[in-house]
Amino acid sequence: MGFLGVFQNELVSKFFIIVSYVVLLFKTVKKAIKQLIKNRVLDESMLITISCIGAYLVGKESEGLMVIILYEIGEFLEAKAVGKSRKSIKKLMDIKPEYANLKQANEYKKVNPEDVKIGDIIIVKAGEKIPLDGTIVKGEGLLNTSALTGESKLEEVKIGDNVLSGSINVDGLIELEVTQIYSNSTVNKILELVETATNRKAKTENFVSKAAKIYTPIVIALAAIVAIFMPLVIKNVSFSQSIYKALIFLVISCPCSIAISVPLSFFSGIGKASKEGILIKGSDYLDGIRQIRQIIFDKTGTITTGNFKVEKIISYGDLSQDEVYKYFVMGESFSNHPIAKSILEYKNTNIDSSKVENLEEISGKGIKYNFEGKNIKIGNKDYTKAQDDVSEVGTVLYLSIDEKIEGEIVLKDEIKKNTKQSLQKLKSLGIKTKMFTGDRYEVAKEVANKVEIDEFKAGMLPQDKFSQLEEDLKQNKNNENYKIAFIGDGINDSPSIARADIGISMGGLRFKLSNRSLRCCNNDR
Repeated sequence: MGFLGVFQNELVSKFFIIVSYVVLLFKTVKKAIKQLIKNRVLDESMLITISCIGAYLVGKESEGLMVIILYEIGEFLEAKAVGKSRKSIKKLMDIKPEYANLKQANEYKKVNPEDVKIGDIIIVKAGEKIPLDGTIVKGEGLLNTSALTGESKLEEVKIGDNVLSGSINVDGLIELEVTQIYSNSTVNKILELVETATNRKAKTENFVSKAAKIYTPIVIALAAIVAIFMPLVIKNVSFSQSIYKALIFLVISCPCSIAISVPLSFFSGIGKASKEGILIKGSDYLDGIRQIRQIIFDKTGTITTGNFKVEKIISYGDLSQDEVYKYFVMGESFSNHPIAKSILEYKNTNIDSSKVENLEEISGKGIKYNFEGKNIKIGNKDYTKAQDDVSEVGTVLYLSIDEKIEGEIVLKDEIKKNTKQSLQKLKSLGIKTKMFTGDRYEVAKEVANKVEIDEFKAGMLPQDKFSQLEEDLKQNKNNENYKIAFIGDGINDSPSIARADIGISMGGLRFKLSNRSLRCCNNDR
């Protein structure tokens, strides 16, 4: 406003004032007219419009400009929060396949996955996403299914196995016979679940918009009463004076203070939370957190670290544990497999691998090599022909020397530090805890027992987690004070995170929180 005062010429000053009104008010006036014509509603936009124009007409141009500036600041801050929250949904596109290698005679060509039919043969190379659900008819491979199940363990597949779209072929060349068209494929179903999950949530209006539907007509009616009846009730008051007072009343009644205080309070809360390592995204309903009565956890990456760690080394014969470990290291030191890296990180020992000969890595099975005239095999029970020890829960690799099993290494997904204590604190607050995981029942049971979680379900795909969450939500839909939170760490959990009353996405050091109003993906997207 001080800037306008530097102009000595009154016409120049008036020109800049009018331009400022037009620029700042244009969007608000457009919104007010649209709401009035389309929905027949007088909202805060109409009140802002009348207040600002009224301020100008009574010679209070500066006050009018301040009203719209404060209101626009509030709108900008809220829009900024919405914009940031919408970016998170873009990560879902990482699992959407871009093409399929359709086999035709002895050749193949890249086509849109939507153009592939049931019964067609597609080829998936190492490093490519599986575009459609199918059955392997040729080849073997090692699949990364973490985008679907959340589990970090690679899955070995061979001829006859069914594979799901969205998985990544880490190693090997496989041919699939397509069993589902793209619209019915697993990856497309996950994307649809996220879409429908956000749409099925109730539309939440912010406080100002909600109150304005009642507040605005009342304020305008009172202003009209002041303008018309004030001269009739009070002596020596002209109609021009009563109109002036009515316009002042409109300016004073403008809800710009509320419009700016809500997003500013929200951003203050975000600032405080970020210092504690928490990123909160959404609107202004932080108090919804206090209504959590049940929390559902994913396992891998949420309760556990998602990284394999050597749990134990077992010797069956005359070899010591260190000698068993030495044979593993000599073979695995030539591999880039994630499990190999976990084994090498177990101990800081310098083991000479220079005498290793004829090393060969068999995709999805293990490694074989020669050392000092001995035939060494390292791998799963089928490859090494070992008797599976059902008492060991985890990923087990066996050591075979000259066709005799000499030892094994057990690897497990490590439970995060302080997980058990955190769950105990939640229980002390009266919050029920559950765990949904795509891992095997035995692994899930062991983790659940260690952290003392109330309930768990294993072997679940994203749609299974989503369906079970739906059941839990239906059971408590009539209790407004009973909110269910879902905590996950990856794309595979996105449908459940979006559908839950409160969705929490875990990061390495932080987590993002969203609820029906604190959304990770907004309801109006």
